[in-house]
Amino acid sequence: MTLPGAPCPPRSSLDLAHSPTSSPEMEALRRRVWREQGVVSLAIEDITDDWVRQVVINEATRRWGPRNGGGQHGR
Repeated sequence: MTLPGAPCPPRSSLDLAHSPTSSPEMEALRRRVWREQGVVSLAIEDITDDWVRQVVINEATRRWGPRNGGGQHGR
């Protein structure tokens, strides 16, 4: 129960009442971040060229270390 005139509870990204971001919403977010900030977000499984995929994996591993989840491509 809330009292009249009481402040609203704080909003949080941890609010589990919201549904997960849909695929079209994620694609729109990726597009906006690329255009506005020059940041790329790619899913490894979406890169179809084997050589390009491995280059991306190698650079991400060099910068941030090995992945904890997901399959190990090529192993």
